Amino acid sequence: MPSSLPTSLLDVESQPGKPPMLRVEATADAATWVGEQREALRAVVAGRGSVLVRGLELRDAAEFGAVLQQLATAPMAEKEAFAPRQAYSEGVYSSSTWPPNQPMCMHHELSYRLEFPGLMVFACLGAPTAGGATAVADSPTVLEALPTELTERFEREGWLLTRSYNDEIGASLAEAFGTEDRGAIEDYCRANAIEFEWQGDGGLRTRQRRSAVVRHPVTGRRCWFNQIAFLNEWTMAPEVREYLVDVYGADGLPFNTRFGEGDPIGEDVVQQINKVYDDCTAREPWQTGDLLFVDNIRTAHSREPFEGPREVLVAMAGAVHLNDCSPTVEVTAG
Repeated sequence: MPSSLPTSLLDVESQPGKPPMLRVEATADAATWVGEQREALRAVVAGRGSVLVRGLELRDAAEFGAVLQQLATAPMAEKEAFAPRQAYSEGVYSSSTWPPNQPMCMHHELSYRLEFPGLMVFACLGAPTAGGATAVADSPTVLEALPTELTERFEREGWLLTRSYNDEIGASLAEAFGTEDRGAIEDYCRANAIEFEWQGDGGLRTRQRRSAVVRHPVTGRRCWFNQIAFLNEWTMAPEVREYLVDVYGADGLPFNTRFGEGDPIGEDVVQQINKVYDDCTAREPWQTGDLLFVDNIRTAHSREPFEGPREVLVAMAGAVHLNDCSPTVEVTAG
């Protein structure tokens, strides 16, 4: 692992279409290095929105956990997951279970919660043979590139996430809420401004309204911060969407998004958002041992389709509350 890191942002490599990168020589243990260079890393992430560190040669989940402890930022446990993850240790998770041939388009992690991570950390323990990059996109740039009429509507109304929990697809109640106890789930929903309705078959449907545009709590910059396109039905592969609608009905999809006042979001709007994301995407193929830091509010991330085994671990840290980000729509928790 590297023994030192220049603290100047000028030492970070910047290439068009690629995330900021720091190349270091492996001479010591990764956790020790991160601890020594913690402030320099924070400065890079604050200035650039993300940074890929190459050369640390991370080997396993335990080493990644030790790296997290050196960041002096408490890890967050995931709540309201939309897809299963494996937990390795406190704050250390596998990537979300998602078909390798399907992309996970740009999004901000847990942006539908009232409390979400300010920092995402990814560690590549095994790079795929092809594809699979965790790409990034600058949120203020995305906001500026989207049509003003569209962003103004989302600022007025916010966005609405609808979810249907069952035992067959997506995250289970236990995976999403940490319990199957109805009373505990209802208490959580009330405390987190989530409308809920139990179904006759024991399933649960929820609705939650959130701001689509927020201000970064440190810089004050306006950011397009949501999962409007990622969790929308029109981002699904056509054959997947058709199957799910056929089996569960249009209102029973595991997740979907709408305008904040309930109107459906058309396929053209989703394509427009994803096109802007594509235009703003920076990507670098993973190499085994890489470490990626992402400011979760300023920077969206994605996971591209891949071939071959891929092992990327993830951690969430630096909890931020929506109320500290100047939300544009009022959310009242019970």
